[in-house]
Amino acid sequence: MAIIEVSGLRKQYGEQAVLHDVSFTVEHGEIFGILGPNGAGKTTTVECLVGLREPDGGTVSVFGLDPARDRDELRGAVGVQLQEGQLPELLRVGEALDLYASFYPDPAPWESLLEEWGLAHKRDAAFGKLSGGQKQRLFIALALIGRPRVVVLDELTTGLDPAARRDTWKLVERIRDKGVTVVLVTHFMEEAERLCDRVALIDAGRVVAVDSPDGLVSRIAPEQIVSFRPSVPLDDALLAVLPEVSAVTRRGGQVTVTGTGNLPYAVTSVLARHQIVARDLRIERASLDDAYLALTREAHGGKP
Repeated sequence: MAIIEVSGLRKQYGEQAVLHDVSFTVEHGEIFGILGPNGAGKTTTVECLVGLREPDGGTVSVFGLDPARDRDELRGAVGVQLQEGQLPELLRVGEALDLYASFYPDPAPWESLLEEWGLAHKRDAAFGKLSGGQKQRLFIALALIGRPRVVVLDELTTGLDPAARRDTWKLVERIRDKGVTVVLVTHFMEEAERLCDRVALIDAGRVVAVDSPDGLVSRIAPEQIVSFRPSVPLDDALLAVLPEVSAVTRRGGQVTVTGTGNLPYAVTSVLARHQIVARDLRIERASLDDAYLALTREAHGGKP
């Protein structure tokens, strides 16, 4: 069931058009990604989504409400962490949570949020003394304090080191596991591929495509390649007859299988039945990055 519906969204600042006919829906319980490079219009889109900006055209509906008109009614249903969000350097973690809790009639107990998001030992620490990862944990806790049904996270992992980024990904998955729908704005292809059930690819203020990450990749390169060295002699015909397989080739002792669908499972199942170990197993396919480049190029008439 769609809980967010965006149709024909347009926004411009002066003479500059930022959004052109942006349309997508977000389903209950999913992590929905808004994916694109810096300047694509992602932040403007979510600012219209949460009522911080009023669109110049089109419609936005969140739980059947207009964010611009019904902002007060939506405040308790939507939690937001924006890219440019900041807090006073000297504000303590516990003070920030206590302050935000005062904005809602029935807030989540902020002491429990401290424990849940690994900040209990930072309760009396100043915001300016937190690491990048700790600041992101705090922003997540602040976004959840109103017991929202939807959380919007805008460029949550920008500026984090790889370890902190992966830790933050786990936190996003925990939010979804609690039954909260997540709208994740990002320009990291790997992040969207790892976390999102579906993504809207946005380029220059236009939606290029909406699909699952696998679905987008399959649009531009449906084939996959599985290569390995069998532990014992292998009859290529065992693999060639599989419906997922389009070709089996050899180079020295390495077998390369090309195909579509759930090719890795089909190949490894046959090998397991015949007690063959796939040594140096590699699986290659196009990435979401490849899909984004191909689909945006196609949207521009083949021009880069």
